[in-house]
Amino acid sequence: MLESFYNNFGFIWSLVIALFIFLFFIFWMGGVAGISLQHEEKNESIFRLILAILIPIYPVVWLIMDMISQKKQLKRL
Repeated sequence: MLESFYNNFGFIWSLVIALFIFLFFIFWMGGVAGISLQHEEKNESIFRLILAILIPIYPVVWLIMDMISQKKQLKRL
């Protein structure tokens, strides 16, 4: 897979694409883990978990928004 990136995009762009995919996967896993640990109603929690698995951008956005809200909470302290 990396070889086809290299052949199509060159060294710099293949490195950028590979790092983006790797970081997206890490953020996706972190978002799914965070969503699964939320304390909510059981039906809503299962719905959010299914949504997070089927739509990969949802947990990434959720994770970034959660980090921003925690940063705001820490600034108030």
